[in-house]
Amino acid sequence: MKKDERDLLDVLIFELEFLEKGGYNRWAREPWRPQFIFEDSPTCMNRNSKDQPAPCSECVLMQLVPPAFRQAKIPCRHIPFNSDGETLDSLYRWGDEQQTGETVQTWLRAIIARLEEERGAFRGDASKRLASSGERLKGIPLYRKLYPKCANPICPTAFHWFGGGKFFRFGPAQVSTGGSAPASDSSKGPQQVKHFWLCERCSCIFTLVYEEQFGVELKLLRPELPITEAEKMLTTHN
Repeated sequence: MKKDERDLLDVLIFELEFLEKGGYNRWAREPWRPQFIFEDSPTCMNRNSKDQPAPCSECVLMQLVPPAFRQAKIPCRHIPFNSDGETLDSLYRWGDEQQTGETVQTWLRAIIARLEEERGAFRGDASKRLASSGERLKGIPLYRKLYPKCANPICPTAFHWFGGGKFFRFGPAQVSTGGSAPASDSSKGPQQVKHFWLCERCSCIFTLVYEEQFGVELKLLRPELPITEAEKMLTTHN
């Protein structure tokens, strides 16, 4: 079964917009019954595959579910929203529709802000480390056993065809970015060529270069900038 490869932050941002715009009422497929948050949203990985649903254990939201409830029939109903331990399960039992919606929206805004702050810190840390110490970060190939993501090892952005960014292709004897492998190298076969992708935000700060003794690594586009300027650029595009 294919694992849910969506980015958690993207899913939560979409869910907040869907909830705030009254999506559950406008897109109700079965208006005769109550609409369930997450389950009846386009964010549900099984939204269009009710006949052959994937196991909830593969859903990107599972990482928000406490371990004790990951075997529940509907795990996302047990995601805790606040210090009082309110969940969809408890709100469906004891709350009303307005209270449920407000509680979920408050939680979504808080966790989105936290994730964005954490990711900004990750990218800022990468920029600072590269600018100040010259530390080398090896790029991650786009296609591998795990989910495809940005080549920046510190950036968690999942790959999307229409997500912008920049593609790179490297052959075994290639020493420059973005071009094709030399013709003399074609005997090695297409399997020797590796593809990389920098997300839109990272591609504004970094590029990828090939070093014979190290492999594909990240480089700052403008290493002459002071650290504070590099961080400002990163924040601007974050």
